[in-house]
Amino acid sequence: MKITLRLVVSLVLVVALVAFAFSFYQVQEEKIRLTSDLERRTIVLAESLQESVTPLVTSDSPEKLNRFVQRFGNRDRFQGIAVHDARGQLLASTADLEPQIPGSVPQIVHVLSEGRPADSFVHVGNRRIYLYAFPLASGGETIGVLTLFYNASYIDVRLEEIWGHNLIRFLVLFVLVVAITLIVVRWSITGPIAQVAVWMRDLRTGKTRTVKPADLPKMDPALDPLISEASRMAKSLAIARARAEKASSLLARTEPPWTADRLREHMRAELGGKKLHLVSNREPYLHEKDGPGIRCIVPAGGLVTALDPVMRVCDGLWIAHGSGDADRETVDGNDKLRVPPGEPAYTLKRVWLTREEEDGYYYGFSNEGLWPLCHITHIRPEFRLEDWTHYRKVNEKFADALLEEIAGEESPLVLVQDYHLALLPALIKEKRPDAKVAIFWHIPWPNPEAYGICPWRQEILQGMLGSDIIGFHIQFHCNNFLETVDRFLESKIEWEHFSVTRGGHSTLIKPFPISVSFELPSGAPASESWPTKEDLLRMLGVEVEYLGVGVDRIDYTKGIPERFRAIERFFEKYPEYLGRFTFVELGAPSRTHIKKYRDLMTEIEEAVEKINWRFQTKTWRPIVFLKAHHTHETIGPYYKASDLCMVTSLHDGMNLVAKEFVAARDDDDGVLILSQFTGASRELKDAVIVNPYDIEQMADAIRLSLGMPPAERCARMGRMRETLVEFNIYRWAGKLIAELARLRLADGTSTSGATP
Repeated sequence: MKITLRLVVSLVLVVALVAFAFSFYQVQEEKIRLTSDLERRTIVLAESLQESVTPLVTSDSPEKLNRFVQRFGNRDRFQGIAVHDARGQLLASTADLEPQIPGSVPQIVHVLSEGRPADSFVHVGNRRIYLYAFPLASGGETIGVLTLFYNASYIDVRLEEIWGHNLIRFLVLFVLVVAITLIVVRWSITGPIAQVAVWMRDLRTGKTRTVKPADLPKMDPALDPLISEASRMAKSLAIARARAEKASSLLARTEPPWTADRLREHMRAELGGKKLHLVSNREPYLHEKDGPGIRCIVPAGGLVTALDPVMRVCDGLWIAHGSGDADRETVDGNDKLRVPPGEPAYTLKRVWLTREEEDGYYYGFSNEGLWPLCHITHIRPEFRLEDWTHYRKVNEKFADALLEEIAGEESPLVLVQDYHLALLPALIKEKRPDAKVAIFWHIPWPNPEAYGICPWRQEILQGMLGSDIIGFHIQFHCNNFLETVDRFLESKIEWEHFSVTRGGHSTLIKPFPISVSFELPSGAPASESWPTKEDLLRMLGVEVEYLGVGVDRIDYTKGIPERFRAIERFFEKYPEYLGRFTFVELGAPSRTHIKKYRDLMTEIEEAVEKINWRFQTKTWRPIVFLKAHHTHETIGPYYKASDLCMVTSLHDGMNLVAKEFVAARDDDDGVLILSQFTGASRELKDAVIVNPYDIEQMADAIRLSLGMPPAERCARMGRMRETLVEFNIYRWAGKLIAELARLRLADGTSTSGATP
């Protein structure tokens, strides 16, 4: 009530001040207008009368002069006229006017002395009189004065009327302002605030669990900060309650959830103090020159996202290609350094490659040969002998670096990553048969017909089968691999146990679906402190209701052009979303040395320009393409703020972007549109699954996602998050490393005392 009273008083005072100012201005303008009109009419009349009065004064005809003057009696505000001689003596005046004329009129004296007209307002009784004295001249001399008298009281009456009318207007405005203020305050402020209070009370007491801002009462935009903070507080409360309930439910489980702490204890028990050696082409941290200084960058890609949390808890050794232009300046004499910077948890050893080796091994054989071979995206693989030669040499270089590190270590544990190092397991086993080696293949494995294109298909298979365990994301890829081995190598395949025995050595082929961590890196800001949706839109310079996001390495397997065509088709089919939905693509340039990738970047940029040119307005663009190597701190807020995330890979082993999006949604909101050709689609069944080659289906999926009821969104996201909580990166690492540690080699030895 006090707030309403203060608001009403403030508004009334402002209205009163404005009304007074405008009334004062109107009165002054009207006074000037009426006075000017009176003066103008008096001058015209004086000039016309002096032509008749002057001859009567010069002819000394008082009777005629008096008769002439008497004609002008009291009529229509005109009081009359008076005529004085050159000495200021009254010669004649209108009847009843003489008693009103002051004995000595200063204006008459002024006219006789100056020879120019004079005027003034004088008060006679309770009336205001306008007096105008006009010289009568003859022969160049002033012979008298003609004085006109007007009753100017009507001007004061008119001005009083204006004040009175404006007072009435003010009173009417006063009543309207008070009434409208009370209605608006009740309707737009106190009423909704009361509803929010009831909603928060119900949320606090557990009567409701709805935390969606869209379900809150509609309020004036000026109160958006209140709604925003209330929503955040409600979400925090709901999250805390959900975590408490989840912790309670986890206590009832026979198997505790996988966390960083559990993985650390698990690895301590499984490894018995042994160190894990991880080998990959890509390093988890690279250093580049930044002016006079050096900056550390986390490369984009799922491998680093998945494995960095694992290495943090096991304090192992990660061997990788040093690709940064300042990498050599940051290592010690053994090409090692502790990472992450500022919070060292494990050791990184860098392997140096020449430009020719990198071109042949990485850009050539790996990414122009094996990558398109394994991803069935209708890109022709290219295999060149010189690339294969470099591929073998680089694999040997990695083997030498690893063998140097494991020298003297009994039964070392080695985890090789991905298709760049397919020959490495056999090279390690050749020198260290006691080593326990696993290779995890992060990309799909094709069917035997597609794989048969590779000229060195047998060498690749032999290199991989040097490992004790070969891991893929899904069972389908395991099946393809065994069928490929059956087609191209003489070996014994046990389909029941999914193993391959060749030359007395057995290799297990198993699915290990890789995942992400639900835990933020140490020191990272909590998601509650991330920029809000409004902040992001302000930074992008667009005004929309709905926001979509895509996060990709710029690669032809990710289906980015198809995704943009689906967005264009979406606006064609559902024009009501024009100006209401913007899609943000966070794209990291990749492998720009390869022409296909450069052509892809050009295709994407042209598609964005074409679609934006077709639909955009001054305050809105349908697609915002942010081309850069984005950090997790940059990507996280987009995951959290977006209404939907699109993952439209044409073929993908797993795709961790889908899982990162789900992990970021601690508000249980948002919709994931996911390609059926990703490994993630086997686990995240509550996503909107699409065929990325079907543009119409994807356009409809966007419409379905934006129009999905809040309760369904929440339920779908909740189930996907439960899946990720159970099948997270720590579980993946724990299961894979346990399999490796518990292996019994051909000589019957085991690395740990764990039960096989």
